[in-house]
Amino acid sequence: MKFLSLLAALLLEQASPLHEGNRLLLWFKRYAIVLEGRLNGGQYRHGVIAWALAVAPALVVTAKVQLVLNDLSPLAGMLWSVAVLYLTMGFRRFSHFFTEVQLALHAGDLAAARDWLGKWRGVSAAEFSAGEAARVAIEQGLLASHRHVFGTVAWFVALGPAGAILYRASVVLSELWGARSEPDFGAFGRFAARAHTWLDWVPVRLTAATFAAVGDFEDAVYCWRAQAAAWIPQADGIILASGGGALGVRLGDTLHQHGGLQHRPQLGTGEEADAGHLQQAAGLIWRALVLCMFLVLLVTIAQAFG
Repeated sequence: MKFLSLLAALLLEQASPLHEGNRLLLWFKRYAIVLEGRLNGGQYRHGVIAWALAVAPALVVTAKVQLVLNDLSPLAGMLWSVAVLYLTMGFRRFSHFFTEVQLALHAGDLAAARDWLGKWRGVSAAEFSAGEAARVAIEQGLLASHRHVFGTVAWFVALGPAGAILYRASVVLSELWGARSEPDFGAFGRFAARAHTWLDWVPVRLTAATFAAVGDFEDAVYCWRAQAAAWIPQADGIILASGGGALGVRLGDTLHQHGGLQHRPQLGTGEEADAGHLQQAAGLIWRALVLCMFLVLLVTIAQAFG
């Protein structure tokens, strides 16, 4: 049933994509902001309590509904899984930006590529060269494919719909609380960042291994082992190093930004990124998804006969 649920959710998302600003996600973010406002006393334990209060209700409701529907009918349980996956993952949430950057670079319209990339990242890309725009778009695409698809799939296979909810909630809370560095925010957001790191430890490595398997395996593994540790956060470095090696393209490196140069470690190997590599990156992600679905099918068959 897990394979069929994933396949149905992917097809549904392609036909009718649920965008990042959907009401359910906005509601969860507002709820998290309310918890922060009421519980943030600048201490680590306050962040632990707030994280638990944000995540636990969603997990309990998801698991309870799954149990009830499974008792009623396997089909009803599968439809619930499809609904949860539709809400928690999807290529179309980031592929629109990726495609627009790709089309703009192919047309030689650097201004449009910068504009789309800036909207996607939430940070100006007005000083990027064409190579830098292509490089950053590939980075964003590889990371987004993990956060929106592969990470969610890993936890769905492990724990069912509740696993998908757990992973997606950890991503959102890490972005809202864990990434903040204001002095008055204190230690409140530290647990959200740590919780996501713990939950993402295995999925990150599964995604990197999948990229290696469907690309240049030797270079992907070499870059993963030799380069990932230099990137912060290291989890992103693992994905980008493996993806860059699998594609045979250089990622990371310096960027023209904020009136100067932003120095970043080099990841991957081979050629400087250009518009053609964006198409190759899209192909890598789709091949990784096919392999992922095949592995889920094997797991589903094993469970059915186990």
